[in-house]
Amino acid sequence: MTDFFNHTVGLDYGWSFFLATVAGILLIALPLMLAVAMVIYVDRKVWAAINLRRGPNVVGPFGLLQSFADGLKVFLQETIIPSAANKGIFIIAPIVTFTVALAAWAVIPFSETAVLADINVGLLYILAISSLSVYGVVMSGWASNSKYPFFSAMRASAQMISYEVSIGFILICVVLWAGTFNLNDIVRAQVGHGFGIVNGFFFNILLFPMWVVFFISSLAETQRVPFDLTEAESELVAGYQTEYSSMSFALFWLGEYANILLMCALNAILFFGGWLPPLNIDLIPWFDIPGIVWLLLKMFFFFFLFSWVMATVPRYRYDQLMRLGWKVFLPMSLGFVVLVSGWLMATDHFEQQRLARCAPASDQSLGRNVYAPQGGACPPRGPVS
Repeated sequence: MTDFFNHTVGLDYGWSFFLATVAGILLIALPLMLAVAMVIYVDRKVWAAINLRRGPNVVGPFGLLQSFADGLKVFLQETIIPSAANKGIFIIAPIVTFTVALAAWAVIPFSETAVLADINVGLLYILAISSLSVYGVVMSGWASNSKYPFFSAMRASAQMISYEVSIGFILICVVLWAGTFNLNDIVRAQVGHGFGIVNGFFFNILLFPMWVVFFISSLAETQRVPFDLTEAESELVAGYQTEYSSMSFALFWLGEYANILLMCALNAILFFGGWLPPLNIDLIPWFDIPGIVWLLLKMFFFFFLFSWVMATVPRYRYDQLMRLGWKVFLPMSLGFVVLVSGWLMATDHFEQQRLARCAPASDQSLGRNVYAPQGGACPPRGPVS
């Protein structure tokens, strides 16, 4: 897109890069906001179907415009700020939550070429940005100057820290196997991972348990049932959102569902092949379908799982939540780091990976060697003189 503004429009490189970046941000942010409205509708429809109800069905055909009607309603409401609240932090908190939720999408590869920032440390960027999401919750709980939001903020900070530790060890397993922090390269490393046929790390007996732990930790990171203890309505009214109204309340919802979609995308990218088709075979023209379609289908599948769990699983007690994170997931993920690294060392995986990266490019199902940049033979392994 920078070339378009530079050569076709005739702008200098600085302005071309700036406009291309802004256009890329809008191409991600605007469809994401529309997707949030639609997934809220899907969420409510799934809950209704499981509970033998009809769900939204009045506003628009099949109730499709219900989320937009709800958005218009909160937009027209009055913003009320409690008199005892810290007004500055109270207003900034939902903005922080919403902004951080959008910023994480900058490195998500929707296809092999459709990514805003294809950086080498994309996975570290995701981990860093997702860690910041707790600040909005803590700020809102403290600034409200009310006991229920404050209790919710304390719960949120402990919960996110607890499950980010295990998520970090799970990501180490994926990075060890893929040999990179770049999300596009992690997707490419999953080509034919299962007997040369299945695209995805989930087919790996050592990584499948890590996906299960990652999926459950995703529920905890996004405060979804059965881990929605930050918004436990029977205990904390509405948690950290209790004192909020109008668009400040809506920003929390937009940020929450943007984070849920992000976790769905990460489940697909890290373990289910991302923008790759499910199978690496030529019998069906899988690769003629755009990669973004495969990624969106996988994200929809995981969002359905999120909704299914929310409609069927009862809420955990807080001590159960902490026990699961610290006494089950943490030692389990740490043990699998040892298992995965030991297996990769025993099978000489790292040397094979090094040779594959330096090998000449060759035609494969994606039209080139997925591990190898253009280059020649690999230098022999040994000490550097």
